Amino acid sequence: MNSVLIRFMNEEAGFIVSAELVLISTIAVLAMIVGLSEVAHGINQELEDVGSAFGRINQSFYVAGAHGHKACTDGSSFRDQADFCDGENDIVCDRPPRSEGNGYYY
Repeated sequence: MNSVLIRFMNEEAGFIVSAELVLISTIAVLAMIVGLSEVAHGINQELEDVGSAFGRINQSFYVAGAHGHKACTDGSSFRDQADFCDGENDIVCDRPPRSEGNGYYY
């Protein structure tokens, strides 16, 4: 039994020093946190661009009336008004809420 323990203590094949493993895993976790944070920020920016593009679509139209020999129709029109959050950079995640009165606003 004693010789088995001595042989087990002296064998180092496949042995990883735990301090090195902790250091490498810490660096890997920090890199993943920073990387995923940048990915989330990039996705938010792209979704903001898509939302701004949809908001800037002009849906106004005008149809002229038609007049013939025995009939006529009136025209039709619709004017698109600016909606809330139609502008660029309306979604902002980088500043903390400020306190005013009983509630919070951004």
